[in-house]
Amino acid sequence: VSATVALLFAYGFYKKIMKLSEGTDKMIEIAEAVRIGARAYIKQQYKIVVIFFIIASLFLVFLAFVLGVQSKWTPFAFLTGGFFSGLSGFIGMITATLASARTTNQAKESLNKALKVAFRSGSVMGLIVVGLALLDVSLWFIVLRLILKISLVETTVTMLSFGMGASLQALFARVGGG
Repeated sequence: VSATVALLFAYGFYKKIMKLSEGTDKMIEIAEAVRIGARAYIKQQYKIVVIFFIIASLFLVFLAFVLGVQSKWTPFAFLTGGFFSGLSGFIGMITATLASARTTNQAKESLNKALKVAFRSGSVMGLIVVGLALLDVSLWFIVLRLILKISLVETTVTMLSFGMGASLQALFARVGGG
């Protein structure tokens, strides 16, 4: 429920931001150039991240299925954590680049209006991260513990792998400048 509420608030803030004008033709042109650059950057960054995640996942598959020292669910939880973290970064980047010219345009009217747009833009990213993380961990708990009746220890280890995937994706984003 909390995940859904967070994602709905993020969507609501996003819609409010998108209703605003980007400003003059020159502002729109500059904003589009920034968006093109941001998309190229994140596409290149995620190519590298995907390669790492494939290698790390294969290692986790080896640990789980060959050596038997990890839960068989661990590689999958690792991937979902990384996926949702990457999705959060993508949505955050898109929202930030769509909001930049709108924030500037609102600043022509008042500082308060500009701050509202900037704050809502940042809130979208924060709410997306929290909402998707809660959604992922909740779904893993429901599937592993309540549906498959897996022990609490194995469920916990698997859910920690979700966090490991998300943390590693976030680390790559920071190292890469994201």
